[in-house]
Amino acid sequence: MADLHLIEPARRDDLPHILSLLEACGLPPDGLEDHLSTALVLRAGGRVAGCAALELYGPHALLRSVAVRPELRGRGAGRRLTAAALSLARERGATSVYLLTQTAGGFFSRLGFRPVDRSRVPQSVRRSVEFVSACPESAQAMVLGAP
Repeated sequence: MADLHLIEPARRDDLPHILSLLEACGLPPDGLEDHLSTALVLRAGGRVAGCAALELYGPHALLRSVAVRPELRGRGAGRRLTAAALSLARERGATSVYLLTQTAGGFFSRLGFRPVDRSRVPQSVRRSVEFVSACPESAQAMVLGAP
């Protein structure tokens, strides 16, 4: 069984592996490279097994690109990656964290996120690539913390 304990900041040479994982999971890669400094990876056997990233906008953050290799799902990796990203958001001063999802609303609800109307999402977050073009209008906006 692969060791899934190592979550660490993403490195520049992780980018192709992260982008490949996002593609395999059907998640948009648009703009991720601009936020690599606030991306995290989970390693298994020295390889990128999962990822999560943040876009920081003052007191608000956008959680994006939470993905785990399919064969490693169901072992808590997504939950651990999300928790690590939320911890990083707090360390960087974010008091609210937003996300967009089409398929993982139940997962994020179990972690405390709640649906929010897109009109209640701060303008700084709504100007992100995720909101403007990468995710469809049908994606559900969710928030953790005060909107």
